[in-house]
Amino acid sequence: MSDDEIADKIRSLESDIDRLARERPSSRGSEVERLRAELRRLREAIRPGSKAWERTLLARHEQRPYTLDYVERLFQDFSEIHGDRRFGDDPAIVAGMARYHGHHVMVVGHQKGRDLKQRQYRNFGYAQPEGYRKALRAMKLAEKFSRPIIAFIDTPGAYPSVGAEERGQAEAIAHNLREMNRLAVPVIVCIIGEGGSGGALGIGVGNHILMMENAVYTVITPEGCSAILWKDQDHVEAAAEALKLTAPDLQEFHIIDEIVPEPPAGAQTDHKAAAEMLDGKLRPALESLLGMTGAQLREQRYQKFRSMGAVVRLNKLYAP
Repeated sequence: MSDDEIADKIRSLESDIDRLARERPSSRGSEVERLRAELRRLREAIRPGSKAWERTLLARHEQRPYTLDYVERLFQDFSEIHGDRRFGDDPAIVAGMARYHGHHVMVVGHQKGRDLKQRQYRNFGYAQPEGYRKALRAMKLAEKFSRPIIAFIDTPGAYPSVGAEERGQAEAIAHNLREMNRLAVPVIVCIIGEGGSGGALGIGVGNHILMMENAVYTVITPEGCSAILWKDQDHVEAAAEALKLTAPDLQEFHIIDEIVPEPPAGAQTDHKAAAEMLDGKLRPALESLLGMTGAQLREQRYQKFRSMGAVVRLNKLYAP
């Protein structure tokens, strides 16, 4: 079977197991155990490869958990905030107050849609200027009430339309970069899918950056890189490798702090397990920052981003 056929079979088995669990909650019979064993075997059969292009495709998988999927599984009493108080609301970015392990926090993140209607409503995760301004409004509100900020990144990039440019797309992102650096509350960034260019960085300035095992984070898509360098779309795999966009690459360059493991076949096969794995890294990261003052948080964040891109040459350290 192909990977797509295996994935379909996995979803069918998950549905069968859920149905049996509802019909016979106390069942531990051979049928349920057989289905679970088959499910484990299939998940192992499509374990993702390590190639950058394979990880890119997996990061874009339509069944991967999105921001609201993690909100549903990790947070309580989520209350969404709408609008930027200037132009309108951008559904490609969601923001709202919530509780996380007893802590009051602000959640901000990109949101894609599951079906075509939702994807059109969410603009396929491409945020516009009002989305970034809404995100910053929410972050400033969090700072006012001394609430940590947890940001989820999953976007192909900022929306490149004429309207977005007319409303100040570049200025909105640049303004967020400056103001997020000045926040006096902890900011934790979780890259859960695609981290595309400035569209990702617009809500990505944090004290601690987590990245899912099969997520990607890059200045340009492999397709865009291939089009620029080779003038075609035939070199996307080579472009993906050259961009060093996988979690291990970015951890080596100190762009991210920690890699969050995923279920064997990827986060798209088991949202609950993926959320639990993220929770295992997110909670200690948050608690490690709670004791720091606003000045300490700003300085730590500044030094973190200031040191990115440092290289060692001739036994001397050169930092930008």
